[in-house]
Amino acid sequence: MKSVLIVFNQANTERVEYMLDMLGIRGFTFWENVQGRGHQDGDPHRGTHTWPEMNNAVMTVVDDGQVPALLEAVQKLDRRNEEVGIRAFVWTIEQMV
Repeated sequence: MKSVLIVFNQANTERVEYMLDMLGIRGFTFWENVQGRGHQDGDPHRGTHTWPEMNNAVMTVVDDGQVPALLEAVQKLDRRNEEVGIRAFVWTIEQMV
């Protein structure tokens, strides 16, 4: 099993939920108003007057075989509008109850 954390500009919220639905990924945890800044060249997303944009985040746990399609979908969404921003991070889940 793998955990995938997807962090994205709030503008992509409906697209991300649709992407998960189309991939048959039912279970996830959703966080709103996540603050941060991309490590390469992203502007801060802080919800302030100076940096008004905000992010959301979704974490899901999926079978290993679902990861490539999910990452491909994230990458495709990122290419649609690179300035808006979306990133996915994957790590192994050793146990679950």
